[in-house]
Amino acid sequence: MKDTSHKRHIVKAITWRIVGTLDTILLSWLISGDPLTGLKIGAAEVTTKMILYYLHERVWFKVDMEESNKRHIFKTVTWRVVGTLDTMTLAWLISGDPMIGLKVGGTEVLTKMILYYLHEKAWYKINFGLDKNKRHTHE
Repeated sequence: MKDTSHKRHIVKAITWRIVGTLDTILLSWLISGDPLTGLKIGAAEVTTKMILYYLHERVWFKVDMEESNKRHIFKTVTWRVVGTLDTMTLAWLISGDPMIGLKVGGTEVLTKMILYYLHEKAWYKINFGLDKNKRHTHE
């Protein structure tokens, strides 16, 4: 059977990256006090997060777990760990201040988990890129 889910995961990665980057830019700006720092951090994470998110989606596509809120929560937590470590590192490197990295990453844990959970729930209702015979068995 042909796996048609790649296009779905690519589009999900793009939509999540838009939401996530806007959140990072705003938080980085507020925490650093500098809108340019916020933009630099947001711009830097676009590439790293797109790659990491796509890989995360591919792993979870293969996880055999019943579709439920529990699955969405586990996906949310595992993605947040990966995403937070990436953001903290980028914020530290770009700002030059490890405390800014920690503060941005720490704040994002809450905002991003809420946003990611809502993103997952919205995508669960969308059939784009799913084989009609396998609707939501692996998403």
